Amino acid sequence: MNRKNLVLALSLLLVSPIFAAPQAKSAAKYSHVLLISVDGLHALDVSNYVAANPGSALATLAHSGITYSNARTPALSDSFPGLLALVTGGSPISHGFFYDVSYDRSLFDPTNTTCAGTPGNTIVFDESIDVYANGVSQNVIDPAKLPRGFDASHNCVPVYPHSALKTNTIFEVVKANDGVTAWADKHPAYDLVNGPSGTGVDDLYTPEVTNVGGLDNTVSVVCTAMNDALKVQGIINEIHGLHHDGTAGLGVPTLLGMNFQAVSVGEKLAKDNFDGSCVADTTFTGQPGGYLDGAGTPTAVLNYGLQQTDAAIGSMIQALKDQGLYSSTLVIVTAKHGQSPINPLKTNKVGHFADLVAALPDGGTNPAAIAIANAANCTTGACGFINDDDVALVWVQNQNQSKAVAAYLNTNAKALFIDEVLAGPELRLKYNNPVIDSRTPDIIVQPQYGTIYTTSSKKNAEHGGTSFSDTNVGLIVSNPSFTGASTIKTPVATSQVAATILQVLGINPRQLQSVVKEQTDVLPGFEQ
Repeated sequence: MNRKNLVLALSLLLVSPIFAAPQAKSAAKYSHVLLISVDGLHALDVSNYVAANPGSALATLAHSGITYSNARTPALSDSFPGLLALVTGGSPISHGFFYDVSYDRSLFDPTNTTCAGTPGNTIVFDESIDVYANGVSQNVIDPAKLPRGFDASHNCVPVYPHSALKTNTIFEVVKANDGVTAWADKHPAYDLVNGPSGTGVDDLYTPEVTNVGGLDNTVSVVCTAMNDALKVQGIINEIHGLHHDGTAGLGVPTLLGMNFQAVSVGEKLAKDNFDGSCVADTTFTGQPGGYLDGAGTPTAVLNYGLQQTDAAIGSMIQALKDQGLYSSTLVIVTAKHGQSPINPLKTNKVGHFADLVAALPDGGTNPAAIAIANAANCTTGACGFINDDDVALVWVQNQNQSKAVAAYLNTNAKALFIDEVLAGPELRLKYNNPVIDSRTPDIIVQPQYGTIYTTSSKKNAEHGGTSFSDTNVGLIVSNPSFTGASTIKTPVATSQVAATILQVLGINPRQLQSVVKEQTDVLPGFEQ
């Protein structure tokens, strides 16, 4: 693609998304939807927890709702595509996000304020883009840390997460249909949910969970639960018609929700509060997180995360009841992603992907291995990129080398702990063509189950890939009008949640661009 076409494509992305006009409403089944994402919550976790805790909030919801026991996240399972499935109704095919840290062949480095030279740069939308003061996030984005691209007037501008999104969100659609919206999440980068308009969420609350140079709450399940509690209080305030901070003027949101982190952290920690930085954690310090066995029996650390999350959900249910809103609210509990592996005996931390390639006998001489090394060592500019954990995404500098690199990786699959290499025609069956689409990786490597491409001693599980543990998540859709509990084992995708939310609110799901492009259906049981 030449520079002129790149500019045009990015201009359309940044400033002129095509929104479906509001259409006549059908009869709304519910006045409100509460969407809850519990990072790391497997379908197995839901089943085990409800069975062991029949009086729990999750059990209450399951007993008057539908449990989808075979729900899967579409495509990759990182937090960005996982959440976007829920709020756009699509996958990276349409919304354009593979990871919170990825690559785009049409963007430029944050310091390249004139967008000069050859385009291509990493997209970093994590905690590092916050404004900080003395190691504490101010819960706003620093535009100087954002990648840059051309707008419609050919100005070189910072690219915010919301403006990098290629399709609209349920928040934008609900607002366009005269609704009120609210969302709470773990980083200011979740500005993402505002959608390309930048204004989809009336009340967005993003208390940073991981402060760069300050307290990282995720070292401890206790500190993480405390960070979650900030968002829970925000939701309860919103249920009472207030803004998340308790100030008046919002009104009860038509669509509201939040993300929980305590379960995910409880699954991942090799040793809770290993550095002692969470002073509130006097119970679990030094104890292992995760599971005791392949059957999903939680450790004490993980069980604490599950209990705290369940209690928080219970407090939101009680707030709905107190306000007389419970019967008119559809409650959805699901997850952006799971976590892999469940069985602790399967964990295999082998080191970073590029380092394994470099250690091969011809790792320093083979052109394909050198291409991997160059991408891994690239920090800025049009030189490719690799992101790895329990998946490896590879953008090579010279796309003409992609076929040779994929062949080299397949040849060395055993030494690199590879289960599958997606590239070329096979990749294009599932994703967009990376030669045409500036975001799509040239190669996606799915390692053997349990393998994590990391040297970290902090975490024994990860997410991001396509394994069953990464993608098979809990999903309960509940309202007290449901007559008893039911379970649907038919495979469904979490992207169907977005379409279902709009339908029950009396809004045509086809007002979501991803729903149209990917032909996403509503969940079984909610068809008109």
